[in-house]
Amino acid sequence: MHTETFSISAPAAAAINAAHRIVAIGTTTVRVLESASRDGEGAIVEQGGATAIFIRPPMEIRHADVLLTNFHLPRSTLLILVSAFAGREFVLRAYEEAIRERYRFYSYGDCMLIL
Repeated sequence: MHTETFSISAPAAAAINAAHRIVAIGTTTVRVLESASRDGEGAIVEQGGATAIFIRPPMEIRHADVLLTNFHLPRSTLLILVSAFAGREFVLRAYEEAIRERYRFYSYGDCMLIL
């Protein structure tokens, strides 16, 4: 799994912790939120660093309620993350529809909003 750097400001951490619903824009956001809260009591705190977390089923996503992301390539680690978020069968059905409708995959392609 590749590493991604991040920075969470104190105001951003406070807003995330106070939110009733968190919409993650992209898989990087999910990885950062999950990495930032793995230690301690689960609250997000001001911090910077890097994440190499590999999110895969059956891991529970604790800090994102909604995900907006691309249609990722088959057999990719990011597709596995999306499967952990939404469930493998649901994702497979979405991909069947995307293929049938000729959606574009990967970066700069079509995206999906998982509620």
